[in-house]
Amino acid sequence: MKKIMFVCHGNICRSPMAEFIFKNLVDKQGLADEYFITSAATSSEEIGNGIYPSARYELSSKGIPFDDNKTAIRITRDDYQSYDMIIVMEQYNIRNLSSVAGFDPENKIWKLLDFENPDTVEQCTGDDISDPWYHGNFSKTFKEIERGCKGLLKYIENTK
Repeated sequence: MKKIMFVCHGNICRSPMAEFIFKNLVDKQGLADEYFITSAATSSEEIGNGIYPSARYELSSKGIPFDDNKTAIRITRDDYQSYDMIIVMEQYNIRNLSSVAGFDPENKIWKLLDFENPDTVEQCTGDDISDPWYHGNFSKTFKEIERGCKGLLKYIENTK
C-alpha cells in the first residue's frame, strides 16, 4: 500500500483539497485499496479547525467528495517514517518540515507541481501551489492542485 501525506502550512485549504482530489482520482481508477492518503500542516496555528469554507465550496462544486469531519493536524517526525511520499504545496513547507522531520535522507519530500509533467519529474523543482488564503482565488488553486494530483497518480502508476 502506497502511503501519501499532503502538507501545507495550516491544513485547512491546500493540503485537504489535495487529499480529497487525489482520493477521488484514485477511487475513479479503482485503486483505493492500494493507497492510504491523508494531509497535515507544518504549523500548529489551525490544529483542530475544519476545512476552510471556500476550499469546501471548491471541492463540492466540482463534485469531489470530502470528509465533513476533517480537521487540521500537524505532521510529526513519526509521520516522516510512516509515509512513502510527503507532498508539499510550496518551498516554504519544505523549510518548515526541516524542524519537524529533519532533513530528507530518504527523498520522500516532493512538491506537488513536481508532477505537473509526469514524464519529466525532478524532485522539489516544480512551481509552488498558490496560497488562496492570501489571494482568495480558490478556483485557481483547485486547478493547480488537480493538475499536480493527476500527474502524481500517473507518475506513481507508471513507476510501479
